[in-house]
Amino acid sequence: MSAGHPPPARTGPVAEIAAAAQELVDGLLTEPWGRVSPSVYETGRVISLTPWLAGHRQRLDYLVATQRPDGGWGAPDPGYALVPTLSATEALLAARPHDPELARSAERGVAVLRRWLSGGGPALPDMPAIEHLAPALIELINRRLAEPLPSPPKLDGALLPVIRSVLTGGGEIPEKLIHALELAGDAARGLPALRPQSTGTIGASPAATAAWLGDQEPEPDHPARRYLEEAARPHGGPVPCGLPITVFERGWVLGWLARAGIPVTVPDTLVRELADAVGERGAPAAAGLPADADTTSGALYALALLGAPRRPDPLWAYEAGAHFATWPGEDGVSVSTNAHVLEAFGQYAAAVPAEAPRYAATIARVGAWLAGRQEPDGSWRDRWHASPYYATACCALALERFGGATGGPAVHRARRWVLDSQRPDGSWGHWSGTAEETAYAMQILLLSRPADGESAEAARAAVARGLDRLPATAPGPDEPALWHDKDLYLPTAIVRSAVLAARGLALDNAHVSSR
Repeated sequence: MSAGHPPPARTGPVAEIAAAAQELVDGLLTEPWGRVSPSVYETGRVISLTPWLAGHRQRLDYLVATQRPDGGWGAPDPGYALVPTLSATEALLAARPHDPELARSAERGVAVLRRWLSGGGPALPDMPAIEHLAPALIELINRRLAEPLPSPPKLDGALLPVIRSVLTGGGEIPEKLIHALELAGDAARGLPALRPQSTGTIGASPAATAAWLGDQEPEPDHPARRYLEEAARPHGGPVPCGLPITVFERGWVLGWLARAGIPVTVPDTLVRELADAVGERGAPAAAGLPADADTTSGALYALALLGAPRRPDPLWAYEAGAHFATWPGEDGVSVSTNAHVLEAFGQYAAAVPAEAPRYAATIARVGAWLAGRQEPDGSWRDRWHASPYYATACCALALERFGGATGGPAVHRARRWVLDSQRPDGSWGHWSGTAEETAYAMQILLLSRPADGESAEAARAAVARGLDRLPATAPGPDEPALWHDKDLYLPTAIVRSAVLAARGLALDNAHVSSR
């Protein structure tokens, strides 16, 4: 990958990958808000909160079309499916007097929710605000039902009054909480403490923006209205979870393609804008969100790989002892964030050797912390993605490059886990085999060194079988959403870059024949 200079010409399948990657990179400028799948949760909230918004019927049709045979929405795990199913069901209950089809869909949603919420409710994944969003939605649904849904003790909503007080009390609202402004209920409408960002968003969330606008239609040129219209445009009505994701998307796409050596030209404008996004406190995913260590690391890592290194010092604001927090005061820890922090410090030190001693202790400390968080089976699990293949790829590849002697044994265990967990059809995946997870597994095998005694033939065969499961250019529209926000989402450009990187590495590898 080169910044501002055309890469050497390629032929055959690798040339096709390079062309697809170049199209992906060019799209970072032509679609600067980012490319994200529609969200059942956010779409349901926009239906209920802003029924006047153009595309209302299309959003209702989307909910009906995406309902599963069991009556739920979202991932096959009830814990992941709970919030989107609650949101969709509430939206359909609000609209059902006007359409028998919507009424039937709503009734099926209520039935599956009764099953899930009985007996204590499902185990909840570590997703943003899930313990607050679920009881708030149960509360809304129960206003419409003669027989209320059960409210398990862990979803009693005891903290909702506190959160609503913080949101509406007139003081400064924590930036992370603005992303879930809809928790404030009716009090969110026109909240004086908040004003739309330059993009028109409140909290980089359609649901939060819809909550702030409310059910009274504003003037056509209102910035928040224009934001919602733009968020709904790519999918013809449904809206995504978080938008924009400008800096987040650019850092990941450019970093992953560069690490894999995919030959593309990165416009100077893109490099400059990515560098400008990193301030004294780091970089936010986009306007409307606070800076965070994960996005900052992704931007810094990509810049160093592109030959435009920036000192990673803003990351020290996120130090939390032996590890780094995604943001100050984070409730929990993220191994993928720390893997990206390790890459940001390590790649800068590699790019600017004279300054390497300044960062050596931090690199060693984070590497040791990551190795210590590995699961007994050799994988890692994380709070920002449903799949262990994502977390394991992040950690194993960071440790392979910058983990030193501490990282080697952990990487070898990760390779063994990958080899042992390949599915019979050649794919990898948590719930089912996916192109995204297969790409992560292949990158682990292709970008790390095998352990002593590991069968080279086994790794070659695994990669070859995985390659057969990857689409030629990009995952299809039915690729499942695995990334954590208020709902699971699919950052399509980022996932596409991971798939292209894996294909390019595999086809360039001397042990895998081109197809």
